[in-house]
Amino acid sequence: MMKSTDIRKAFTEFFKDKGHFIESSAPMVLKDDPSLMFTNAGMNQFKDIFLGFDHPKNTRVANSQKCLRVSGKHNDLEEVGVDTYHHTMFEMLGNWSFGNYFKEDAIKWSWELLTDVFKIDPNLLYVTVFEGDKKDGTSFDIESFKLWENHVSKNRIIKCGKKDNFWEMGSQGPCGPCSEIHIDLRNAAEKSKVDGLQLVNKDHPQVIEIWNLVFMEFNRNAAGLLEPLEHKHVDTGMGFERLCRVLQNKNSNYDTDVFASIIRKLEVLSKMEYLGGDDRISIAFRVVVDHLRAVSFSIADGQLPSNTGAGYVIRRILRRAIRYGYQFLNFKTPFIYQLLDELILSFDGHYKELATQKEFISKIIFEEESSFFKTLSSGVKRMEEIMDQCKQKNIQEISGKQCFELYDSFGFPIDLTRLIALENDFLIDENEFERCLNEQRERSKSDALKEVGDWTKIREDDIQEFIGYDHTKATVKITQYRRVKIKKNDYFQFILNLTPFYPEGGGQVGDTGLLVSKNEKIEITDTKKENGVIVHFSKVLPKNLDSEFIAQVNEKARINTAKNHSATHLLHYALRKILGEHVEQKGSLVNQYYLRFDFSHFSKLTDDEIKKVEQLVNEEIRKGHPLEEERNIPLLLAKEKGAMMLFGEKYGDSVRTIQFGESIELCGGIHVKSSSQVGQFRIISEGSISSGIRRIEAYTGDEADHFINRKLSTLDKIAILLKQPADVLEAVKALQLKNLELLHEIEENRRAVVKQTKLKIEESAEDLGEYTLMYFHTQLTADEMKQISFQLKENKPKMVLLLTSSYNEKPIISLMITEDLVEKKNWNAGQLIRELSKLIKGGGGGQPFFATAGGSDINGLSLIKDKAISLLV
Repeated sequence: MMKSTDIRKAFTEFFKDKGHFIESSAPMVLKDDPSLMFTNAGMNQFKDIFLGFDHPKNTRVANSQKCLRVSGKHNDLEEVGVDTYHHTMFEMLGNWSFGNYFKEDAIKWSWELLTDVFKIDPNLLYVTVFEGDKKDGTSFDIESFKLWENHVSKNRIIKCGKKDNFWEMGSQGPCGPCSEIHIDLRNAAEKSKVDGLQLVNKDHPQVIEIWNLVFMEFNRNAAGLLEPLEHKHVDTGMGFERLCRVLQNKNSNYDTDVFASIIRKLEVLSKMEYLGGDDRISIAFRVVVDHLRAVSFSIADGQLPSNTGAGYVIRRILRRAIRYGYQFLNFKTPFIYQLLDELILSFDGHYKELATQKEFISKIIFEEESSFFKTLSSGVKRMEEIMDQCKQKNIQEISGKQCFELYDSFGFPIDLTRLIALENDFLIDENEFERCLNEQRERSKSDALKEVGDWTKIREDDIQEFIGYDHTKATVKITQYRRVKIKKNDYFQFILNLTPFYPEGGGQVGDTGLLVSKNEKIEITDTKKENGVIVHFSKVLPKNLDSEFIAQVNEKARINTAKNHSATHLLHYALRKILGEHVEQKGSLVNQYYLRFDFSHFSKLTDDEIKKVEQLVNEEIRKGHPLEEERNIPLLLAKEKGAMMLFGEKYGDSVRTIQFGESIELCGGIHVKSSSQVGQFRIISEGSISSGIRRIEAYTGDEADHFINRKLSTLDKIAILLKQPADVLEAVKALQLKNLELLHEIEENRRAVVKQTKLKIEESAEDLGEYTLMYFHTQLTADEMKQISFQLKENKPKMVLLLTSSYNEKPIISLMITEDLVEKKNWNAGQLIRELSKLIKGGGGGQPFFATAGGSDINGLSLIKDKAISLLV
């Protein structure tokens, strides 16, 4: 039986022998592709080549690529773990041809690898080919059919439609027919009953696709029409986990050595056995071990759990795993982080980023687990409150809105809510929950609605040149443009033949500025990089697209941004010097106003540490280190020089280094020519943004000067208010001390008032037959009224305590009914207070034995006592 590491190696060695360059895996988290959050297919890192924006260094490439699919057409997170062959994080084995070989070699080599190298019985395999589509005007892929006839009998070649056998990157872009290889893993008895031909592409758990060969020959434009690509490409993808299942003769992906050791560790931790079926415990095992991989690789690639964007997806995956462990494996404390060692061993050094960052990944997962277990506990309490409210109102059905609140705010899946409800004899309004869920989905779709037109070519151009490191102004021509519509707003995007505009990247915002011709000025509102090309944004389209333009960067914004960017490098250097070399950059934002720097560190910085960091940065600024920039330096040489590199970034063979003194980093951003140009550096905030990640925000240059001047001005004003004391700080301390003394006096006076009021309330007791009524109008706060009510409740049976107050000229009512009356008379303070609150034009509520209300009409307080007596019948 081949081990997974041997299978991966055999794949790469096979294609290496066929003249392929073995490319390393790109990060699973995408940072420079606005259309995708995560790498969801092996071809993602080659999009620029398919789109014609980049030229391949190698025309034959193969690799094993980390992928993540959690939403959209490719996957539904809630289904992962339910079956035995879908995953969130998975490896895609692939080979590519960029205008080199096409269908014949792709088909021949795939069959050779599977049957000759991996020794799969050809009688287990079926292949599919594209049958054509009338709507698109595409015809039957007769070429692939004929080529497959050289390897497999006709009765094992299946014609399939567009849904299964036409691959598309999205609604627009490169696409083409594909040919899939499927395998029938059923036993002989099952095969004798139903022919495998009938089960291909029918979601049968044992008749599965293992390899997809995509022949990219079209581009789908914005109108939905297909246009031939200039060059034809091959893009193949084979699920590594499925291949391991086949070659290791297992019934499930999760039975392979890719997952087996992690499952065994989870069995030890949970004291439960994984049976591999469709029972809840087995599903929980699969969910946990699958999601562990997705979360760990995402963190290693630089994406931390958070409440927005890609970070929210990772947090959602992790919380789903925690929920399953909590609900079905009886975990009540963090457990997933304990599986990390087994995960690292399962890859046997292939993805070294896991081992390199083991401690960091473990701490992040532990902190996230700890936090979510607290949230789950809060959710259970909220569920209990909801059920108590339903009991009070004699309602047996929990509203869908409340179920959705539990789902949205506390991470409760609907099945957990359903289970708790069932255990307590409640139903839930499933239809209303679905409506709330669908409304949220529609809102998300509306927020993301974007229509992108096709590029209109103005003139031919080869490779766009970026000259922004050396120039902020240049004579340019527009080569392509397109219209983009987001909701109801139109704007335009331009590609220039060359550009001084820096595109957003590396935390630095994109440049703004102007395109100026003889007759008009076009404002450039943003600059981004998309599919390897720098794209310029504008709200208007130039009247004469053929004109020459002067491209002028906003120089003031540029220089201020450069100051902040250079300061982030010095800040990174200072943090590592002061806090330790465990500090690593985890994100940044650099614009003309301020800088934001996220870094790994597991405790709050002390005031002294912040002061030392700030001081060291300013010392480095004042030293006037000249910018030492090296462009196109070999990556290996940059490593030898000690350049800082970010985990989760994929660097080319040549890189750019930026050095100020001892600070040296790989960076593509804009920087000042000397550290002295940064001017002043001032930290304005430091805090936590997620488990193990801190954030510093700071000003430089003019903004730092303004910040200091504002502080000094405020200090001067305080000194004037304090009548110019010799020591302002001591004067403020004295004022604080005096304030505390006065507050203490006020509290003592309030306690005396409460004590006297309590005695007067007791004196007001009236015997009304079935109960004793205490009514008194006070000048107490709502909290003081509650305090007295609970004190008087002790040892006073059959009592109704009604208090009113006009504290701060606002009407307040509190109503206490002892439990014996609540039970015997079926009185409910919460219901009664709602009626009483109408007299003061307000509202209120509470529990059957105690409730409060507030309002706006103080005159209504005089009517409260009589109204209450009339209701207590």
